[in-house]
Amino acid sequence: MESPVAQKLEAILNLQNIDSRLDAIFKVRGALPEEVQDLEDEIIGYETRLSKFNSDISATEDEIKKHKDAIKESEKLIKKYQDQQMNVRNNREYDAITKELELQDLEIQVSKKKIAEAQIRIEEKQKDISDLNEILKDRQNDLDQKKGELDTIVSESETEEKKLRNEREKAAKKVEDRLIKSYDKIRNNAKNGLAVVLVKRGACGGCFNIVPPQRQAEIRERKKIIVCEHCGRILAGVEDEIVEEPTPKRKRSKA
Repeated sequence: MESPVAQKLEAILNLQNIDSRLDAIFKVRGALPEEVQDLEDEIIGYETRLSKFNSDISATEDEIKKHKDAIKESEKLIKKYQDQQMNVRNNREYDAITKELELQDLEIQVSKKKIAEAQIRIEEKQKDISDLNEILKDRQNDLDQKKGELDTIVSESETEEKKLRNEREKAAKKVEDRLIKSYDKIRNNAKNGLAVVLVKRGACGGCFNIVPPQRQAEIRERKKIIVCEHCGRILAGVEDEIVEEPTPKRKRSKA
């Protein structure tokens, strides 16, 4: 009957084997998932800028409307003052009304100037929107192409991935929380995703540093969990080399 430690090592090694098979599937996808995500984020950024430009144009159009309303109001006042000017009683009243007419005329000129400046800003924003829409169109085309490639690759391995994920879920339940936390930590720090390895040809299967014979004997006993002193990976066992027996030479018959 296997010892509790041996059972733990079998469970964690099985989990590693499943994760390695999943890693192989993800490796085929390469950088496509990250590229798709980057393009999606980039497009969201462009769409946010477009929304801001449109909001700026809308605010500027409201500003133009206010200036046009102000011009209409000044024109009404000018007409009113012109009518009053026809019925003044003295020069003092005439001069006061003339000043009001000049003031309203100035208000009209200022409003017209601000309208012209606002229209220039709108034209500039519309140019920015046009340029941004072209960039957005190109990025969307890139995204559609990348997503198409990724979807094709994913569909080819979808069944296998789903099967392995179910197996992983079951395998993970057989590993105690403390050990699986250590496993995840080691795995995240390992470039090749290996947290549990075997000793092969007298060396760690992860970093390939030599494991002393005494250490190998302890690993074989499976009485405690042993990690590589160089890389920290869990050493789940020692893989025995298969030594092939030399093929016996055929004796030549005497002539």
